[in-house]
Amino acid sequence: MEDVKTFKPFSEIIGQEKAITFLKRVMAREKIPHAYLFTGIPGVGKTTTALALTHALNCHEQVEGEGCGQCKSCRQIMNGNFPDLLYIRPDGQNIKIEQIRDLNRALAFKPVSDGYRVSIIFEAEMMTDEAANSLLKTLEEPPPDNILILNVTEPLDLIPTIVSRCQKISFKPLPVRVITDWLMKKEEIDEEKVLVLAKISEGSLGRTVQMVESGFFEKRQESILRLLQLPELSSEQALEMALEITKKSNKKNLNASETKDISLFELLSIWKTWYRDLVLMKVKGPADLLINIDFSHKLKNISKNFKIENLINSFMVVDRAQRDLMHSRNTDLLMENAVLSLRGFASPSK
Repeated sequence: MEDVKTFKPFSEIIGQEKAITFLKRVMAREKIPHAYLFTGIPGVGKTTTALALTHALNCHEQVEGEGCGQCKSCRQIMNGNFPDLLYIRPDGQNIKIEQIRDLNRALAFKPVSDGYRVSIIFEAEMMTDEAANSLLKTLEEPPPDNILILNVTEPLDLIPTIVSRCQKISFKPLPVRVITDWLMKKEEIDEEKVLVLAKISEGSLGRTVQMVESGFFEKRQESILRLLQLPELSSEQALEMALEITKKSNKKNLNASETKDISLFELLSIWKTWYRDLVLMKVKGPADLLINIDFSHKLKNISKNFKIENLINSFMVVDRAQRDLMHSRNTDLLMENAVLSLRGFASPSK
């Protein structure tokens, strides 16, 4: 998720020109919707755009749809202390009704700045049914000078009546080249490394930056090398490997940015890309579609020794394990089953 402390004007947001052009057009007509639904994967600019919109709407000297950066409101927003900017985040697993009730009480008062109050609800799909119904009442009778921005990955996860009362704006995944070009200008970093991370991020600039800063590239290499050892291990050694992985990993820390070791969720993501690339190599797919391009020679050689059905089955094992991870309390058993299954499919083709 984008860092709410990092402010950028519209002109510095990359890859979302369509969304920004639409917002500027709406502001020019001076008919601002009372609620927006920003949709798209994390890290593509939803929060950054919401802050830029708050900036532009409350600027006293707006220039071509941008905040001036000099007036009191602009300075407050840029410094993170604007009184009419509210954030609602999940409290634990959900956004609770008490949080929405607190928000509704705040919206009942006139904005302090005499401009627009903007309330950003992160992961709005995590609202409980009670919270969603409470918010729906506000959307049906919106208080003046208030704008609600609901950030979601997939609008189908919200109740239809909320979706229908919001102006939907889609934020698309960024092209790999856009991400790599931007990062190459900002960081002294190897182009091949950036390209790999940009592909893994699936179009999320925020996630790519996070991976660069957390040393994910090196952790990924270690995870792949561990997987490559699997065919040579006995059943007992494979079980020991599975237990070692779960001991070092933390499934609750999905982005692995706060721990030395990679999270279990991310490790499984890496393994999925590996089997995907092996399948691509096996069927002689386009080389530019490879994710793990720094391992291209290994991928080519290894793919020759595997049956295509075993590679596909291996991918499905990892995909199922990753999905089950979100609901399983016994991660040891989950990884033991996955690792043993992968070892079984690692027999070379005849």
